[in-house]
Amino acid sequence: MKSEQMTVPFFRPSIGAEEKAGVQRVLDSGWLTTGKVAREFEERFAEYVGARYAVALNSCTAALHLGLEAYGVREGDLVLVPTMTFAATAEVVRYFGARPVLVDCDPRTLLVDPGAMEAAAAKWAPTGKLKAMIPMHYGGQMCDMDAMNEIAKRYHVSLLEDAAHTLPAYYRSHSTAPWRSVGETSPMACFSFYANKCITTGEGGMLTTSDQGLAERVRMMSLHGLSKNAWTRFEAKGSWYYEIVEAGFKYNMTDVAAAIGLGQLARANELWRERQALAVTYRELLANCGDLLTLHPELEDRQSSWHLFPVQLNLEALAIDRAQFIEEMKAAGITCSVHWMPLHLHPYYVREYHCQPEEFPQASAVWPRLVSLPLFPGMSPEEIQHVATSAKAIVQRHARQAVGV
Repeated sequence: MKSEQMTVPFFRPSIGAEEKAGVQRVLDSGWLTTGKVAREFEERFAEYVGARYAVALNSCTAALHLGLEAYGVREGDLVLVPTMTFAATAEVVRYFGARPVLVDCDPRTLLVDPGAMEAAAAKWAPTGKLKAMIPMHYGGQMCDMDAMNEIAKRYHVSLLEDAAHTLPAYYRSHSTAPWRSVGETSPMACFSFYANKCITTGEGGMLTTSDQGLAERVRMMSLHGLSKNAWTRFEAKGSWYYEIVEAGFKYNMTDVAAAIGLGQLARANELWRERQALAVTYRELLANCGDLLTLHPELEDRQSSWHLFPVQLNLEALAIDRAQFIEEMKAAGITCSVHWMPLHLHPYYVREYHCQPEEFPQASAVWPRLVSLPLFPGMSPEEIQHVATSAKAIVQRHARQAVGV
């Protein structure tokens, strides 16, 4: 009898007993929306990343939007955004009627290239419209934040970290410098708690800052622009009276989601260690595929969250393209993904800003090669062995030398 084929999903959430118990406590409390549990999540999260303040929100997209709003981005302004990022990083710029100015990546790390960011800042700052820049920590590895801060300071623009892929993650200036946590390296950082992120609340996000004024602005705008009295108006010590101070948004996190987040945050280091171990295992299992697969690096002065494990197919050495590789992995029961098609190749940016591939040569060249392999806490040794063995077999089977091309 033929044995059943192993299947490996791209991700599988790791939800423990404390998360489930926390949700039950909220359900039993009679208070389900933003309240004491969300506040506790904010306090613990801020402490964890080394920020003074944190505001719990319903997505990282909301955090990015509110961060730019707090910085005063308005219609007609310009914001520097990596082209190698998810839709949200740039689309929040469009919410204001502002323009995202796309910036090329480093082809090895896929992080925004500091030289390209510098060149873009130098080009657009003289217009007087350049207001902000958003470096994105690809796959969980932090950008060169010293360089980002220096560029922001030199050209008088606000700095907002897209930290959707990180928790925890660390950066240092050089080999003997102290490690700094994501959340400590810029005025504001935005985190994602989507289902497959390093910690999850199902859907959710967080904005951190050590600037009280920015924190208060973000908090107010996250719930309709209501005055601060509104947050406790249903408690015994609260007041029914509130005022609408600004035209805000509906971005608050519920206590139900925050209860999951508290349980996940308590396990954040444990989940990180699992991701680190899986990344090491992948490197060991795929070590002899260097001519066919390029593995994603972890830089000496970074500690990655390993949210993703991307590889690059060396297409010159293969007789197949990425689509066929992914199809053959699927046939082996393995779900892969791609992170991402660069923004400048999407129809919207081509149509609205006339983006051309040659304007972003590094991202354009690396895009057809990218594949993200499954990596998630709780992934079994048999699962990671199956993924690595299958990937290795596919590229070796289709190596050009092997097929006589």
